[in-house]
Amino acid sequence: MATRNNQSKKKKKAKKKGSWWQRHTMALLITACAIIAIAGGLAIYALQSYHGEDAWVYIPKDATKESVRDSLRSSLGNGEGTRVWALWSLAGGSPATAHGAYLISSNTRSIDTARRLKQGAQTPVKVAFPSVRVLEQVANRVMSTLEASPEDFMAASDSILPAEGYTPEEFVAAYLPDTYEMYWTASGSQVVERLLNYRRQFWNDSRREKACRLGLTPMEVTTLASIVAEESAKSDEHPVIARLYLNRLKKGMLLQADPTVKFATGDPSLRRILNKHLSTPSPYNTYLHKGLPPGPIRVVAPAVIDAVLDAPDHSYLYMCAKEDFSGRHNFATDYATHMANARRYQAALNKRGIK
Repeated sequence: MATRNNQSKKKKKAKKKGSWWQRHTMALLITACAIIAIAGGLAIYALQSYHGEDAWVYIPKDATKESVRDSLRSSLGNGEGTRVWALWSLAGGSPATAHGAYLISSNTRSIDTARRLKQGAQTPVKVAFPSVRVLEQVANRVMSTLEASPEDFMAASDSILPAEGYTPEEFVAAYLPDTYEMYWTASGSQVVERLLNYRRQFWNDSRREKACRLGLTPMEVTTLASIVAEESAKSDEHPVIARLYLNRLKKGMLLQADPTVKFATGDPSLRRILNKHLSTPSPYNTYLHKGLPPGPIRVVAPAVIDAVLDAPDHSYLYMCAKEDFSGRHNFATDYATHMANARRYQAALNKRGIK
């Protein structure tokens, strides 16, 4: 009898166990399927790609989560921008870390863009400026592609350059025209340091030795190069003009460089230098003062500096613009020939009514 009771109890217990699994199996299967579906949906969502044209996304310094979303939507479109923002937010993205500029290429996956923002993996931007005349032009060109302002660049120049040994007249020599890569978030100080480092690398031992053989410092070479650059836009004339002025310096002659007179008057657009201009009181006026002016009269391209350093030997002491207005010059070794060249040019100016 006892045995039958035990068997009965075991059957009831097994029945209860079976009914539990029966009751919960369906729920477990539904839950598992839901989890798989959600995971799959998230994967599909995350692996969507940006299909527009290459675009820059800019996240400013004081951005909020909402402004990050707006920036993404503005650059990538509402759909992709919202998706990237959602993925970035789910991953715990911080606006402070995302601060920067990001180039998003077509077919970039949404999850990859979100990951870059979370990590602050910026894309460097191109910073370029030509051989302009004054420091303010350098500031405007350089900072036009960066977050900081031209005023930040000017303030950094005023702060950093004197400690590096530059006088205010020499500031433009600190910056060599070229194309640089920097982060959009670079401060004015970081930009100045980057450009200064490029100049340090440019003035290597070889160039310093060449300057020494000319009896000039790197700053004096740069100052002379600035005059050469203003004298002619023809690069093949630069070495010839450079040696001409080196010859005059060696002989102790006044440079009598017209570009220095234009600089002294503050009017670089002058087309004709008259006697009244030649008497302009200024340390930059090389018709009045021997030697080089106190600093460059413009920002100088590296190629013109090399033209001075590698100037070929010749005996020219005088130059005058050609009367055909080609932008080229007649060179002379003696004053009489020079005056003949000058008279032809002056006659051409008179004929065209240039005063």
